[in-house]
Amino acid sequence: MPLDTRDLTEIHMLLALYGHMIDERDWPAMDQVFTDDIVYDATDFDLGVMRGIPAIVEAWREPFDHPLAHNTTNVVITEAADGTVRVRAKHIGIRHNGITLVTYQDVVRKTADGWRIAERTARLRDRVAIPEGR
Repeated sequence: MPLDTRDLTEIHMLLALYGHMIDERDWPAMDQVFTDDIVYDATDFDLGVMRGIPAIVEAWREPFDHPLAHNTTNVVITEAADGTVRVRAKHIGIRHNGITLVTYQDVVRKTADGWRIAERTARLRDRVAIPEGR
C-alpha cells in the first residue's frame, strides 16, 4: 500500500520524537522510536553497529559526548517497489564547543504501535571533506 499523507506526517513526527528523546536522555521512550530489533550503525562515532534497544542504551549511558540538541531537517521519504520505506535526513547537533553534522539513513517500519526506525546509519559529515556517495 503506498504511503499516504498520514504516514508521511507520522514518519516526520517519529524523527522529531527521536530528537526530543535523545536530548532528554529519556531511555525508556526508545521503544517509541526504535523497533526492538533495531540495527544502528554508529561506526563513524566509534560505537560500531549496535543491535537492539538495550545495546543502544548501554552505549549511550556511558560518558559519551552527545550533542545538547538534536535538530533533524531535509527529510526525504521514499518507498521502494518491495514496500521498504527509507528516510534520509540531515542532522545538526548543537554542542558546547560547536556543531556536529550528520546524515541519517533509515529504514522505517509500520508496527502495531506506529512507525518505528528499524535500521539507522549515522554518517558523520566532515566540514572540510564531504565524502561522495554517502
